[in-house]
Formats: sequence, C-alpha cells, structure tokens
Amino acid sequence: MDRSELADFLRRHRESLTPADVGLPPGVRRRTPGLRRDEVALLTGMSTDYYTRLEQARGPRPSTQVLAALARALRLSADERDHLFHLCAHPSPERGPRDKHVGPGLLHMLDKLDDVPAAVITDLGEVLVQNRMHSLLAGDHGTRRGLDRFYSWRWFTDPSARTLFPESDWPRMSRSHVADLRATAARRAEDAEVAGFISELRGNSAEFEELWNEHEVAVRLSDTKQFLHPEIGLIDTICETLLTPNAAQRLLVYLPRPGTEAAEKMALLRVIGTQLLSPTE
Repeated sequence: MDRSELADFLRRHRESLTPADVGLPPGVRRRTPGLRRDEVALLTGMSTDYYTRLEQARGPRPSTQVLAALARALRLSADERDHLFHLCAHPSPERGPRDKHVGPGLLHMLDKLDDVPAAVITDLGEVLVQNRMHSLLAGDHGTRRGLDRFYSWRWFTDPSARTLFPESDWPRMSRSHVADLRATAARRAEDAEVAGFISELRGNSAEFEELWNEHEVAVRLSDTKQFLHPEIGLIDTICETLLTPNAAQRLLVYLPRPGTEAAEKMALLRVIGTQLLSPTE
C-alpha cells in the first residue's frame, strides 16, 4: 500500500469538489478550497478521525468497502476508482454488469433531483444510492444488508414490503418485477449472479415461481405507481427510468402525476424531513 500517494490522491480530489457537487449545502465561509474532511467522512459513513489519518498517510489499509464508499463520495470515474484500489494494493473491481460503482454523472443527476424521489439501482433491483426524498418516501436502503437491498427479494419474501402500495396494485407489480427479471436474465445469460438470485427467489416464493413459469418479459422503462405513505396518504407518481449504456444500472425518478395532489404531497414530504419512514418498495 502506498500511503503517501493515497494521501495525496484523496486530498487533491477532495479539494477539487464543492459542496454543491455532492449535494451538500454551502455552509459557512471556507478557509480552504473544496470539501472539508468531515464532509467526506459524512458522505462515506466513516469517522472524521479515520479519514484524516488516511490523508495524513498514517491510516490502516482501507477495506474494499471503504474504498467503494470513498470513490462514490469523491465522484471518481471508473478509472480513478481503479487507481484508488491499486494504491491500496487491492485488485481493481470487475467492470461490467456486476460493477456497482455509480459514476459521477449519475450521482450529479441524483444530487440535482432534490425535490422528487430518485434512486440508482442495478438491473437486479439492488438499491445502490438514493436521494433524501426517496428515503422519505420508500425507506432508507442504506440500513439494509444482503438480499434485503433488492426490491424483488423483499417484494416476494417480506409482506411488509407491500404495505406501501394499494393491495389492488399488487398483482400488476408482481408481474412487472418478474417480467423485468426475465429480461435481465436473457441479457445476462450464463451469469452466475443472476442465476443464483433467481434460484433463491424461486425457492423462497411460490408466487414468484408461478409467475416465472409464465415467461413474461418486459424491461420497465416507465410506469405509474401509487404510494400509500403512512402519514401523507396516497401519492400518485410517474416512475421514469434512465438506463446506463450497458443497462447495468438505472436511475429511477418518481415524478408527481399531473392532475393529482401528488406535487403538494411531495412538498409536504420534504417538510416532514427527518422522520424515519418505512417500509420500502
């Protein structure tokens, strides 16, 4: 591990960013350029002391999980992310459908969408990053681990995942989940990650197994969705989906449906702010 090079790399990238670049408020007048160390620590979920030691070339070798969080917080490109791993003597992460690094472009778009719920997910439905509005509407996915981070897994194995939606919509949403996974499985044929995920679902949900055998295929690009928020009530949304070039990641944006009270209710949701709301989609 090259501690001095790592320290310089982190410092230069931190100083090249502004709070607006990462969705933070400008705060008080700054004595030095770029983000403060405590802001980087906040974005990565580590202590300020730990991050400071990395920049002072005296910290322990970061884990791959810490490096992935740093790459996201500092808005590193895929090449820069790989270099960060190299400096810490870790193999570069695999690129392709399994790569869960969210690029700076998608993160910048997510930061700008501060008045509507939005999230970046994988083609298997794993939530990689979400904005504040999405957390307020659909729960904080940052606290979830393992398969619970995947929309389809929770939909078919955890009854609480459905309480955020009208029961009349459940059959349609179940079919949509399965048809979208069918499309991913076809695109990523022979991929062990996809095969393993689908196998787990088929073994744990009779409903999924039945729908899977119907062979419906459809990539979800646009949809209407009603959320039953526990404090605000029914929120009508239009979900628009933007795909990355290799379709491995998706930016989901939930817009208020015209002709409904959704815009006013989303404004109220922003006011509610700090409450911890669940369940999730």
